[in-house]
Amino acid sequence: MTDFTNESFNLAGKVAIVTGAGGRGNSIGRAYAVALANAGASVVIADLSEEGAQKVADEINSAGGKAIAVKVDITDTAAVEAMAVIAKDTFGGIDILVNNAALMVEIVGKPVIQTDRARFDKGMAVNVWGAINCSQVIAPYLAERGGGAIVNQVSAGAYPAQTFYGITKIALHGATCALATELGPQNIRVNAIGPGMCKTDAGLSLTPDDSPLVQYVEAKTPIQGRDTPDALCGALLLLVSEAGRWMTGQVLNVDGGWVMRG
Repeated sequence: MTDFTNESFNLAGKVAIVTGAGGRGNSIGRAYAVALANAGASVVIADLSEEGAQKVADEINSAGGKAIAVKVDITDTAAVEAMAVIAKDTFGGIDILVNNAALMVEIVGKPVIQTDRARFDKGMAVNVWGAINCSQVIAPYLAERGGGAIVNQVSAGAYPAQTFYGITKIALHGATCALATELGPQNIRVNAIGPGMCKTDAGLSLTPDDSPLVQYVEAKTPIQGRDTPDALCGALLLLVSEAGRWMTGQVLNVDGGWVMRG
């Protein structure tokens, strides 16, 4: 029998990939990457924006961590394969994949009944296929290291899904459960985080402080309606570390209790 210690959260020697980590300034992806680096992991900052990815990597390296920036389109299998090779060549392997990259601002502008095929295909390609694509490519690298962890980014907006964005995220919840079942025999755990209304640059562009939706969420949430991206990082570290070794197929809703609104 062993006793639990905080050492279970230590990620020294681990290598993590975070997709969408170089986007819009104050983002969840950036917060995840910084948290992983602070816990001791070497981090691959993967983003369609090479400039944004490099900025976050520079921030981590300047603080004494280890990070590299990689430009990647998560819907392109060849690009994801190239990213995986760079990660292994640079850091020796891969232990953690955080499927954070997604479209939100770009696909929430119309009701579902008015969503055309082009918008549907784009949203599903990035938000669902992108995570599955990255998982397919990265899973063998995790297995090479004796197992690992995949964390998908769903959303409080999926419970229930009342927008097309929410539909893509509830689909990703389903993919999380399926991947957890399929990859469990390889000691690969697959879980998800369901953030509530975060004060990110992207989120604030959709729901500024004076938005009626913000006021509604604040009224319906038990402890607080919104928080900053770093509020999600405790859940992330649990899911990717030894501390969460007995968890798979789960969604941790980090939303102040919004998901249980009446």
